[in-house]
Amino acid sequence: MKEIFQNISKIKYEGAESRNPLAFKYYDPDRIIMGKTMSEHLPFAMAWWHNLCATGTDMFGVGTQDKTFGAHPGTMEHARAKVDAGFEFMQKLGIRYFCFHDVDLVPESDNINETNRRLDEISDYILEKMKDTDIKCLWGTANMFGNPRFCNGAGSTNSLDVYCFAAAQIKKALEITVKLGGRGYVFWGGREGYETLLNTDMRFELENIAALMHMAVDYGRSIGFGGDFYIEPKPKEPMKHQYDFDASTAIGFLKANGLDRDFKLNIEANHATLAGHTFEHELRTAAINGMLGSIDANQGDMLLGWDTDEFPFDVYSATMCMYEVLKAGGLTGGFNFDAKNRRPSYTPEDMFYGFILGMDTFALGLIKAAALIEDGRIDEFIKGKYASFRLSELGRKVLEKRATLEELAARASELGAPALPGSGRQEMLQSVVNSVLFDKI
Repeated sequence: MKEIFQNISKIKYEGAESRNPLAFKYYDPDRIIMGKTMSEHLPFAMAWWHNLCATGTDMFGVGTQDKTFGAHPGTMEHARAKVDAGFEFMQKLGIRYFCFHDVDLVPESDNINETNRRLDEISDYILEKMKDTDIKCLWGTANMFGNPRFCNGAGSTNSLDVYCFAAAQIKKALEITVKLGGRGYVFWGGREGYETLLNTDMRFELENIAALMHMAVDYGRSIGFGGDFYIEPKPKEPMKHQYDFDASTAIGFLKANGLDRDFKLNIEANHATLAGHTFEHELRTAAINGMLGSIDANQGDMLLGWDTDEFPFDVYSATMCMYEVLKAGGLTGGFNFDAKNRRPSYTPEDMFYGFILGMDTFALGLIKAAALIEDGRIDEFIKGKYASFRLSELGRKVLEKRATLEELAARASELGAPALPGSGRQEMLQSVVNSVLFDKI
């Protein structure tokens, strides 16, 4: 088979002093951090849609990036060329996982039966590639937002025919995910929401979304899918009111509809900031509810109020992310680079530069997060902050859910007025983080 990225060799770790742009500075897959290798902590994945499909098209101009890989777009020859390019790319970077939508893999036909036949054909070809490598499928999903039929959503649609079509896409995408050994299956409700309540029955739509997810769980389990289902929260875009706005909203929906035993969350950094949260807030929210599953590793531009999907370079954010992941005991999923090169970065080399940047950023974040935990000052402060509940009999009763309102009111009566709680020491703790991040300059 002809080499596609002919001028690029396997990317190696060369260390922080290296000036080679096609080398890792911090990602050393065999380095041990807190008892596990970096590659175990950081199961990186390639997003099929951005890396092999996106050409830099935006609302103001056509694409700048050639993703034909020597084949004619819209053909099965092109679908196979993308597989060849993707596996060569992943092998050269040492990436062990990929994620896909159904229509990323093959050109969609006007007839779903033909689309499904194409998916069978291309998944056979992907399986052949997988047998010769250690590359695996992290998760799959169905694109139920791009086609005009989904203008009113998929699960939330007002059309029974569209609802059936969405179910058929989910069914096939689950089959392909199981065939490829995927660890998860994602629901990103790209148009599951509404523009105005004047034409919307919210209860009807939410109940139909939940019903579709229950059907997916039942079918997935029946064909041997043993992994996690995921919801990927995202606010506003493209609908004004998204039903999966943020982690708290998605968790509430899952628990209200009895889906919380089968579902976890796939948290995306860019979506967190669009919701008005930090990345680490969304991760912590998912983790304390037992629903931290997988991560879409990217970042947004804080000056732009839309989903820019940039390769992550903010080491502070990556450190806070990895701090939450380490504290939660790791992920059941992985770190999918749902990120794309900027429009002027249009060469094949730029594809590699983007992934090197992202992988190094999270590797450095992992190193510094482990250092923060081993430093211990943050944990020590937080433990002390709530000590009044552990160090008194009444406080322990509160923690053990044995206290009564009368007991607490009696304590308040004895006090007259409580003293101020202990200082939050925010600035001191931020200084601790800086001292760990920049301990060698």
